[in-house]
Amino acid sequence: MNVEEAMNKLKEEGYKHTDKRLDMLQLFSDESRYIAAKDVLESLQDKYKGLSFDTIYRNLSLFSQLGILETTELDGEKKFRFSCSTDHHHHHLICLDCGKTKHIDECPMVTSPISDEGFQVVGHKFEVYGYCEKCGETKRKLNEYEKLS
Repeated sequence: MNVEEAMNKLKEEGYKHTDKRLDMLQLFSDESRYIAAKDVLESLQDKYKGLSFDTIYRNLSLFSQLGILETTELDGEKKFRFSCSTDHHHHHLICLDCGKTKHIDECPMVTSPISDEGFQVVGHKFEVYGYCEKCGETKRKLNEYEKLS
């Protein structure tokens, strides 16, 4: 998904084109990682005086409902990112520090015995949390420093 596709989706669904929505979507395009509603508010509040958390969250919920954004929960907080533009089924590795994601093309549901249990699966989500190479290296160096102190 990109900003143009997202704005077209809003228009197709009968929602107004606003500069706030455009700027919110541009932020997600620029960040390309999971971000929280409070981060969106902090990024836009200088440009839009009086912008409320409710307005941000209402739009984020709309974007999620329309499939423009996908959500996850990290550290007890709902976070959002552009929906993947890939057509194939996949899952994600998610960095707990910076929120960046990486695709996992293998699906663990393929080998799952759930269908043998008489349970009809209609959807699933598989996310692996950890640290990307950059954040992992920073954590490793910090741990080494703390051991020496």
